[in-house]
Amino acid sequence: MDAFFAAVEQKRRPELVGKPVIIGGDGNPTRRGVVSTASYEARKYGIHSAMPLRRAHKLCPQAVFLPVDYREYSRISTVVKEILREFSPIMEDVGIDEAFLDLSDIDRPPGEIAASIKRQIRERTGLTCSIGIAPNKLLAKLGSDLQKPDGLTILEEGDVEKKIWPLPARKLQGIGPKTEEALKEMGIHTIADLASHSEEELIERFGESYGTYLFRSARGIDESPLITEWEPKSMSRETTFQTDIHHWQDIARNLAEITHQVVADMKESGYAAKNVAIKIRFSDFETITRAKTLPLATSSEEEIRRAAFHCLKRVDIKKRVRLIGVRAAKLEKTGAGDR
Repeated sequence: MDAFFAAVEQKRRPELVGKPVIIGGDGNPTRRGVVSTASYEARKYGIHSAMPLRRAHKLCPQAVFLPVDYREYSRISTVVKEILREFSPIMEDVGIDEAFLDLSDIDRPPGEIAASIKRQIRERTGLTCSIGIAPNKLLAKLGSDLQKPDGLTILEEGDVEKKIWPLPARKLQGIGPKTEEALKEMGIHTIADLASHSEEELIERFGESYGTYLFRSARGIDESPLITEWEPKSMSRETTFQTDIHHWQDIARNLAEITHQVVADMKESGYAAKNVAIKIRFSDFETITRAKTLPLATSSEEEIRRAAFHCLKRVDIKKRVRLIGVRAAKLEKTGAGDR
């Protein structure tokens, strides 16, 4: 979907069309929070997802800042996913605004199918989407970004050199800021630059698994299947405070509340956890994590809260706290009689 959260807001508030719109936090750019989505008009000012709202406000003070309305975005996402499943039951849901479809068994030209999908989404939601069609997920994802917004790009394996290699290396999925910097140190700026390096060179620099991935991705090679069902590895919640806290009572109260939320998520999804971890970020951004493994997987709030506080006791809190988080991991499906 194209600038999904912002597009939803512009659809239900036509007066926002054509204006820079920034969605994030509670919509107040003077408070702590990050950008969830920025309209294309806002992106012209260098605003992007995960940018602090205060920084976005400095770059574009005339922008309209709105709070995240996750319930509405989820409702429209459900409509979009229902449309996609009408075209193919083989779908990998990779987020609120994105999915992969397997069209290989449908006896219609792929471009025709994509045009039908785009038309259905526009008619039923009033929104636009961008679609990439390719022999694998890697190229399809890259293709979907080439002509945003409202784009449709069809890539064949023979298009890699002409259409993919000129792109920045950062466009490849799995390349983050740290890897990007490491690649630049090697003189690698584009996907073509990456493709010019041997597999041995990349393995030596990044390790066997990741080095092989970079080597193959730069050549448009991807054999990963569509994952239609998946099990979460962990569930977590965290809170960034508008004002840093220091008193033990405040820290304990927030830790208990976040733990309650994590346990509620686990029970709703039918999981128990065998590992509990907390994250504490101080005012100077130093971040500490502590974890505890339980003898048995549990969904008992009392046991998980006790484990979280056991972790907290192992943190020396001498500075003010900016963020607290709780993660439940090593999840197991629960059934009748499970704890």
